Amino acid sequence: MNRTALLSVFEKRGIVEFAQQLVTLRFRIFASGGTANKLAEAGIPVSDVASLVGGDAILGHRVVTLSREVHAGLLARDTREDREELDRLGIPWIDLVCVDLYPLRVEIENPNSTRESVIEKTDIGGPTLLRSAAKGGRIVICDPDDRGRVIEWLKEGEPDRETFLHKLAAKTEMVVARYCLDSARYHSDGDYDGLIGKQVATCLYGENAHQAPAALFSTDTEDPLSLDRFEHVAGTVPSYNNRCDQDRLLQAITHIAATLDVNYEQVPFIAVGAKHGNLCGGAIANDDPIKVLRKMICGSLIAIHGGLVMTNFGIDEEGAETLLTYQQTKGRRLLDGIFAPVFTEGAVKMLERKRDKCRFLVNPELGRLGHESLDQASRFRQVRGGFLRQPNYTFVLDLTDPRIEKVGKATSEQEKDLLLALAIGSRSNSNTITIVHDTMLIGNGVGQQDRVGAARLAIDRARSENHETDGAVAYSDSFFPFTDGPKVLIDAGIKVIFASSGSVRDEEVKTFCREHDVVLYLIPDKVGRGFFGH
Repeated sequence: MNRTALLSVFEKRGIVEFAQQLVTLRFRIFASGGTANKLAEAGIPVSDVASLVGGDAILGHRVVTLSREVHAGLLARDTREDREELDRLGIPWIDLVCVDLYPLRVEIENPNSTRESVIEKTDIGGPTLLRSAAKGGRIVICDPDDRGRVIEWLKEGEPDRETFLHKLAAKTEMVVARYCLDSARYHSDGDYDGLIGKQVATCLYGENAHQAPAALFSTDTEDPLSLDRFEHVAGTVPSYNNRCDQDRLLQAITHIAATLDVNYEQVPFIAVGAKHGNLCGGAIANDDPIKVLRKMICGSLIAIHGGLVMTNFGIDEEGAETLLTYQQTKGRRLLDGIFAPVFTEGAVKMLERKRDKCRFLVNPELGRLGHESLDQASRFRQVRGGFLRQPNYTFVLDLTDPRIEKVGKATSEQEKDLLLALAIGSRSNSNTITIVHDTMLIGNGVGQQDRVGAARLAIDRARSENHETDGAVAYSDSFFPFTDGPKVLIDAGIKVIFASSGSVRDEEVKTFCREHDVVLYLIPDKVGRGFFGH
């Protein structure tokens, strides 16, 4: 029995081959405007959809498929009454719809777009066709990547038809919903917003075992570093907490890379380690990735055990041996997950844990980090009854910025440490004091209610790991309201402090540092405060 397909696509790539397959499968094809012309030029038998609606497209092609004949062919139920009514009206039953929409988001993001150009790229007929086809239980294709899958399914005799069509319909509704959200966001100047995503990975449970089910969703961005772009190559499924740590590691490593790229036009080898949502290790070096791994591990030998690691370089057998045994006095170090541009097979074998508890995820984009790698997307946080939205933290300190107020002058080595401390501290839960020495994190005092407590915690963590704080640099993610915070740091031998300005006691803090021969760099609080994960 011949069947009917309706094709109307903005992106014509691949549509001829798809239509050829449909003809082979005995589909009669209707198409709109440009799609019909494209198929006719390729010698494919096609009827213009205008022949269904009793006339050509009208109003400058703004109205083509918005007709009762088309939608009757899609919404009719598979009953004798509906079939007879279609026959009486001369309307064909439409079995398949293939539509992709005008590129609305592309036009919205075009810096030269106007409200008129956005309206012209706002598809009305396409979403309506898709939703009618979905409601009518038809074969509905809204994604060019699904065309081949549908052809194979048809050739195989349409196995598990109801489930297959249901999934196509669900995807269609999601695509249309995202399209409408883009339009609502644009026309309201952001007063309407939200997130729409597709589940791309499952987690055994959430933060705790009783919080189930849990999953990772993708919002289908073009970001090559989005979490769903990491290939899970070995180990058990990443947990919800692993995914949270993955995001934090990614925020940190990209910020480190961007900061060093901006200041030195070079991105060194970088390794960062996290435990329970904050960095416990971080290091850089221009010459040797093994040295970087060793310094990252030594940030906190206690915390890195059972933690997760991310690098911007591949992990081979030597790197695996370093992660497993360096400064490990007994047994081998256990890690919950490692993220890298690539792993050798031998490295994975060496790092595997019992019951596959170490997860291995690969993304080659990690090997190409630079100043353009920062996450620019808005950040959302669910709260009771709604959500909060804010721009992402994209401040990158440029040491030549004239807004920096300098009390004294740090050496070039100290400035590099300062940049590393800022990149790590501004990606750690506030309040934070971060201490770096010799291009490695030695103490991260995160999530404290007061700045003195954060300073003491950072010092205590450094000393508990036998790190030398004398001569180190410290980063504060906001200004010091009193001199007591700097005093804790200075008493521990800190020689350079970076903070923001904005306290009524800024002059007292500057005088205190000057009297103790400590370099102080300040950036206005409104420009570079580093609160994160509040």
